[in-house]
Amino acid sequence: MTKRLTAGENGMQQGEKDKQAWSGSIRRWVSTLAEAAVEALTGRVTSWEISSKLRDGRKDWSWEAVAARSLRSELKRIARRQHKEIKMNASPPAMSLPFIRAVNSVDGFNAREQEIVESIQSTVMDANRSNISRTQAYLSCYEAFPELHWAFLAHMVSRNAGWNMSDLQGGLLSDLTNSEFQVNLYRFLERCNALIFQDAYPQLLLYMHSRKLGEPLFHLLPCFHVSAFMLPFWQHFWREPDHGAMLAVALILNEQNYIEGRVAQDPYFRSRVLKHPYFRLHELARFNQILFPLGQEEALTRGVAPSAAGNKLPLRPLAGLTLPKFDSLTARIKAGKSLYGLLFGYEEVHRRALAFARSTPHRGSRSEYWPALFTADKQAAINNGKESSVLLESEWLPSGKRLYSPELESVWQDTPSGPIPRYDWYRSSAKLRLFREPVRPLLFDMTHAHRAQLEKTAMAHDVAHENQPKHG
Repeated sequence: MTKRLTAGENGMQQGEKDKQAWSGSIRRWVSTLAEAAVEALTGRVTSWEISSKLRDGRKDWSWEAVAARSLRSELKRIARRQHKEIKMNASPPAMSLPFIRAVNSVDGFNAREQEIVESIQSTVMDANRSNISRTQAYLSCYEAFPELHWAFLAHMVSRNAGWNMSDLQGGLLSDLTNSEFQVNLYRFLERCNALIFQDAYPQLLLYMHSRKLGEPLFHLLPCFHVSAFMLPFWQHFWREPDHGAMLAVALILNEQNYIEGRVAQDPYFRSRVLKHPYFRLHELARFNQILFPLGQEEALTRGVAPSAAGNKLPLRPLAGLTLPKFDSLTARIKAGKSLYGLLFGYEEVHRRALAFARSTPHRGSRSEYWPALFTADKQAAINNGKESSVLLESEWLPSGKRLYSPELESVWQDTPSGPIPRYDWYRSSAKLRLFREPVRPLLFDMTHAHRAQLEKTAMAHDVAHENQPKHG
């Protein structure tokens, strides 16, 4: 005769089962964390070895101390005039120097100059539709005028912006945050990307027009709301076109200061993005990794135990850096200079990053650089709460079980940038303290660090997936 369990006994048995399941889950995650820690340590050793090989063949840039001092002196004079004009006016004007005409006006220019201004405005508007079009425009600019180093740096960094935007709808991060934060973070990333392009691309186009005509046209910069800070650099670069590093550093300072007040310090984005608890989660989940994929896909020996030393990672190697704090203007500028030092300081990194850019159209999916781990096809992706264990067990993921990384235009629509506050950020010579020659980083292989970060993100995803309420 079968004994019927009482409701209390049945509940006790179910509770015991839940306890055992939870205990098993804890043991599994502890084991996974231990494996990830060992892999991270051995991977760091391997990363140093790879970085050492890539450091062979330094790529020289021209940074003359005399020219740098002369530019600083000119910029100090400009700052003093800016400050004087601000004191004379109740509110700071958008542009305040005598040699700068009315902003966004072509009055007083000849017909050819007016035509150039209107052509640039139209080109910028068309190319500023999305991260995809901006990224391609930067590369086309660099291909046409390779002395414009910043254009290639901007292309590579803009690729990372696109990947980060797509991540918000990808297979790991989309489950870790709510939809409201995802939309706000997308708007934040998109606005940074769009505003930098809106400010910098007209400068690049103006240089291109100047080259074609054989005469400088930088007196037209104010028509595009460009800061007074940039005029001396463009004038110097016209005379010394081999000083691409000096112009690149100036553009890094300019663009990061440009978005500081317009985006990073904007109350809406500070409260809903930068100060939101989810933002820290995104920083921990590779949002702050800037990656330069190198060359064609190739195998690398992973930093694993000697018994598995024969294993190969069929992935493209990655160079890059981790940005310590996105909401810090100083940190962003220093990171930008380090990234320039990496991309233009080592011949091998530059050559192989350019090979990747030329051979791989930017669509916003991380499958562009690691197709062995990512797929843009949602139906061929894994999303079952077991990603972390699969990643730790496999060097790569089989077709049909890869991480979902969508193409940008399949998950986000083009977004109008909206009104842009018009003012000149350069009002004090104190801003010049970071105008220094870039330094070449020493440890910059990100292949293993990026994969380790994927594993950590997958662990968080799997924990969240396992703790979701079960239905049925």
